[in-house]
Amino acid sequence: MEFNKLVRDKIPQIIEAQGEEPVTRVLDGEEFHAALEQKLREETAEYLESKELGELADILEVVYALCEADGHTLGDLTDAYVKKHEARGGFQKKMFLVSKRP
Repeated sequence: MEFNKLVRDKIPQIIEAQGEEPVTRVLDGEEFHAALEQKLREETAEYLESKELGELADILEVVYALCEADGHTLGDLTDAYVKKHEARGGFQKKMFLVSKRP
């Protein structure tokens, strides 16, 4: 069976434990980044379909990996989140902008 997709680090061991042989390779920097972007699209689509908390956790895992792949720490990500949240707010008020007038 062909997959040709980025998987979490423990997936090969899980496959072996099921009595099958995983065929893997390690991606280079650009290839890894592209695979992470594809994984983000995949996980987002899965969440939008299922609305399951586990799918949100998968999205977060990919976001963390993208952050690190781009040379940032999770602290950098948290700082950027806090800065943007303080400047622009969050979504707690459920505000929907219809238009703006000059």
